[in-house]
Amino acid sequence: MKTPCDRSLWCGAIVLWLLLGMIGCHAAKKISPPREHLVISTEQSASWIRNFNPLSAAAGARWSALAAIHEPLMIYNRMEGQLVPWLALAADFEDPMHQQLKVTLRPGVQWSDGQAFTARDVAFTFQLLKQFPALDANGIWSFLDRIDVMDAKHLRFHFQRSFAPGLLFILQQPLVAEHAWKDVKDPVSYANENPVATGPYTEVTLFENQVYELGRNPYYWQKDKAAVKALRFPAFASNEQVMLNLLQGNIDLAANFVPAVDRIYVQKDPEHNRYWFPLVGNMVFLYLNTTQVPYDRADVRRAISMAIDRQKIVKVAMFNYSEPAHASGMTQAFARWRLPTDHEGSDWVTFQPEKAETALDQLGLKKDKNGLRRLPNGDVWSLDINVVSGWSDWVRAAQIISKNLRAIGIDARLRTYDFGAWFSQLQRGEFQGAISWSTDTVEPYEFYRWLMSDKTKLPIGTPAASNWHRFGDSDAEASLQKLAGTFDEAEKRRLVDGLQVQFMQKAPAIPLFPNPAWGTAHTRYFQNFPSPTQPYAVLSPNYRPEILQVLTAIRPVTRAAM
Repeated sequence: MKTPCDRSLWCGAIVLWLLLGMIGCHAAKKISPPREHLVISTEQSASWIRNFNPLSAAAGARWSALAAIHEPLMIYNRMEGQLVPWLALAADFEDPMHQQLKVTLRPGVQWSDGQAFTARDVAFTFQLLKQFPALDANGIWSFLDRIDVMDAKHLRFHFQRSFAPGLLFILQQPLVAEHAWKDVKDPVSYANENPVATGPYTEVTLFENQVYELGRNPYYWQKDKAAVKALRFPAFASNEQVMLNLLQGNIDLAANFVPAVDRIYVQKDPEHNRYWFPLVGNMVFLYLNTTQVPYDRADVRRAISMAIDRQKIVKVAMFNYSEPAHASGMTQAFARWRLPTDHEGSDWVTFQPEKAETALDQLGLKKDKNGLRRLPNGDVWSLDINVVSGWSDWVRAAQIISKNLRAIGIDARLRTYDFGAWFSQLQRGEFQGAISWSTDTVEPYEFYRWLMSDKTKLPIGTPAASNWHRFGDSDAEASLQKLAGTFDEAEKRRLVDGLQVQFMQKAPAIPLFPNPAWGTAHTRYFQNFPSPTQPYAVLSPNYRPEILQVLTAIRPVTRAAM
């Protein structure tokens, strides 16, 4: 998890490490086992606002709304690469055209107020998305025609057309209770302060601006799996505060980048401090604004890519937690889809500064007597690379990239902004270059749609959910439409292979490195966290609703074990 701050996280961590070398043992004694509350750090904020709306991104809901309170029909487990039945036991297409999806709900599920969870609640949730389009973030009603409630435990979704990605959108949609939401006049801004839900932790037992707690759902359908008494969420205003509490053992589960994690974190308490950073997060890209000269040319973007030393970025900026990007732009979350690393055209992500210089020379973007390249209009070629100040890993990556590009004659400069200014420029396409994440998805369709589809390309100045680089390609869109309409695995493979080739050839954005799924765990008070030897889910709490599998697996450490 990243948050803007003015000081380098690395420097802050070193200072804290030295400080805790003197006071750490004393501080640790302030907490006496057993600890009944699982302390979690995900969102970073100076204070909390009481909002648990699971449907509206605009409402500014707490992380727990989708992670512990409300649940979906099924959960996609990115470590196993498959859907896990949750509130639904089965979801099957009944026709050869894959336009009628029958869903069978799990029996015996109740809402946290004791009322029965039924198919009417599911249908009601989706009707809310239709009635209030601002809630329909995945565009479900662009492919869904209607929903029939067959009985209390069965319903049928009728698609307008075959649309393979729609299955995941439907099954992972968080659900709300009809009896609790039917009289809500504006569900978009509704705070849902006292949620009625099916999740393991639904009871707001404490809410203050600096901390809140969630108690167990008294009617949870997996009662034996809600083993922790309560979840506790302190408000941390800075990375330094998070690091201090991590090192003191005051946080049990966190999603934070920790530099030199073995030395800074693990060695502080080798018996209990754990981490796991699998490379199943989204890809980090250098986005170049393709509406501007010369970034409107694929050959230019490919040449810039070949001038970047990704190995050095991984070593210096990422502390070797990551790896150089795959040529397809896809991370290990898409491992089963990726082309071989030696596939023709894959070398565009390897460090070849001489080849990059030759390519730029051939394109007429030659150096002047001062060693600076000139644009077609005669101006010196300058490039600003925007990054959030305080995101130390990305800042270091941008510094390396700037140095690499200056070495081939491009006057590249790092520009740091606070998060709000940086993200506003990114969304509006008002930048030259910027480092940022990519769409967090496990579907190749969705991944490439936001990178290459002309249907996701918005005008400059219009805020965009992604495709910040403003790239659209009709050939890619045609492939995407075919991919969306097929359920045949062989055909999907052929189309995804083709999209990877198109991505490598057209270079809409420049992949740098996979963003690790940051996760740390302190095991003095709780156990059974995911790990490399127990990879039942991602450890990082950033991944919702998958974190539900973690919260229902964690157990308190017995007093004897302590």
